[in-house]
Amino acid sequence: MKKPLLLAAALLLAAAVQAQKTYTLTAPNGALQTTVSVGEILTYDIVRDGRTLMNPSPVALTLDNGSVWGPKARVTKASRTSVDRRIASPLYRADSIREHYNALTLRMKGDWDLEFRAYDDGIAYRFVSRAKKPFAIVNEQVEFRFPEDYQTTLPYVRSGKDGDWNSQYFNSFENIYTVAPLSQLNTGRLAFLPLVVDAGAGVKICITESDLQAYPGLFLRNTDGGTTLTGQFAPCPIKTQPGGYNGIQHIVRERAPYIARVETPRSFPWRVAVVGSDPQIAASDLSWLLAEPSKIDDISWIRPGKVAWDWWNAWNLAGVDFRAGINTQTYKYYIDFAAAQGIEYVILDDGWAAGKGEDLMLLNPDIDMREIVGYAASKNVGIILWAGFHAFERDMEEVCRHYAAMGVKGFKVDFMDRDDQQMTAFNVRAAETAAKYRLILDLHGTHKPAGLQRTWPNLLNFEGVHGLEQMKWSPVSVDQMKYDVTIPFTRQVAGPMDYTQGAMLNATHSNYRPCNSEPMSQGTRCHQLALYVVLESPLNMLCDSPTNYLREPECTRFIAAIPTVWDETRVLDGRIGEYIVTARRKGSTWYVGGITDWTPRDLKVDLSFLGGSRKAEIFRDGVNADRKASDYKRGETVIDTSRPFEVHLAPGGGFALKIELE
Repeated sequence: MKKPLLLAAALLLAAAVQAQKTYTLTAPNGALQTTVSVGEILTYDIVRDGRTLMNPSPVALTLDNGSVWGPKARVTKASRTSVDRRIASPLYRADSIREHYNALTLRMKGDWDLEFRAYDDGIAYRFVSRAKKPFAIVNEQVEFRFPEDYQTTLPYVRSGKDGDWNSQYFNSFENIYTVAPLSQLNTGRLAFLPLVVDAGAGVKICITESDLQAYPGLFLRNTDGGTTLTGQFAPCPIKTQPGGYNGIQHIVRERAPYIARVETPRSFPWRVAVVGSDPQIAASDLSWLLAEPSKIDDISWIRPGKVAWDWWNAWNLAGVDFRAGINTQTYKYYIDFAAAQGIEYVILDDGWAAGKGEDLMLLNPDIDMREIVGYAASKNVGIILWAGFHAFERDMEEVCRHYAAMGVKGFKVDFMDRDDQQMTAFNVRAAETAAKYRLILDLHGTHKPAGLQRTWPNLLNFEGVHGLEQMKWSPVSVDQMKYDVTIPFTRQVAGPMDYTQGAMLNATHSNYRPCNSEPMSQGTRCHQLALYVVLESPLNMLCDSPTNYLREPECTRFIAAIPTVWDETRVLDGRIGEYIVTARRKGSTWYVGGITDWTPRDLKVDLSFLGGSRKAEIFRDGVNADRKASDYKRGETVIDTSRPFEVHLAPGGGFALKIELE
């Protein structure tokens, strides 16, 4: 090669190197790092202790005017900040949370920014628009390019046909988990968040999002059988009509050629990779920390607590002198039960409104709502009403105003079953309208929280989980025990969930069968008790019939007294899909709960953080719990915390401790 050609090649290479700028951001403890590369494409990676967990992966936003934010971006300013503070976090798993991160903000030519944060347990980024004129986002490029064929734990959308995205966008976000290498994932099926990628050497990566407001939720799928997960979003609906279950859902009939409309300057959802060991993933607060702070100044009226629930147990009562069902007498009985047990709420589920619930201002003739609400108030019990999405969305202001004036305390809204921009905007509007009338909300039939519970703390709970209600109809092939020891490391990373535990009819693997009118749980009685400690639900159901609870006074007393929000939480041990042990404190009282899959286990639990010898109440699996799942043993013991606490868990088993420090 002649010298002029060599010189030209060198100059081209130098120009390419110069055009590709890199910015490195490291977590406060120095272990986790990302390098952002800006040039022909815009990428970031994830490195932990010098090991690459995720290869450089592109990010971009494509606008309807043809411009693309990401490729060939020009940085006009790069700024760095560090934050280390404690934030009050009422109605959460702890009374305060440490917020500790290093941040990088890249201001780009073209009215947009890209923000990165590096926490000790994760990397997050988001786009920010400074544009003053409205526009539409045609697509957002989200990719996670992994260097190896990692094992993955993810929930597929269970509705629709493979490759038919429009049918898959309409789903309840309830499914059990698939465990498979990245390369073997179904390329024709969407997965919803959170999901977990096992990077080996004890390191997991939980992918989720936060601050999801008026923007479509992120799905992921493998597009080519390789080792990359690619983002996909539901296009924005432009035509819907009532339909689906009892006509209370909205079916999308036409979608726009874009995923979101943007009217004013705004930030977009955080893309989050939580990184750490299994217990560290389960203990992460990143979803909450990355959310917009509370929009409610005075939260003193927001009352978390337990709920006596009617629907799961099919209004079945025994030993009463009236016909049980959806009627005033039945609900007064539920109220008496709740008051006697110190339970804060009773819910009136589907059926209190006339017809199919299509008009929430019309009552079932067997329901005297004012009498029920007044009777509950006299017993210091609050009433929560179930509402189908269509009826609630159509008359939201009037429904909230009318029932709040009557004394109703909140709503459980159901059957949204979408997370496109229209539906995530509804969630915000529902929370805001409910707060205006001092009503709490439980968004059932919806997707993961994604931080909205911090922004609107009256929004106490969300479904988006394959909860205990599924045991009313799920076949014996459904492994709910494995599911239970998976969700603390996946779904729960996003926030609280309306799992609805508390079954008093319990079944071994061989004895379980679905029964809609008298349902049972898989697993042992102590597994059910421990779920009140392991799972997070500020508004937490007791799903079974008062009749069954009154026959089991020891267990009922114990679970009714367990708090639903906490001053401190510690995940003590666990492995995704196998077992977990969690400790939570309220005041001077600690609760410790542990559950296992169908594998029996002998656990040694480190309780040294409690110090000294501690008196404890314990519920443990009975010696025959492997044959009769309702078998349990309650006792009182003294725990020497200088040595591991040893406990045996039966197949599908669990244990629960209550420890008073004073």
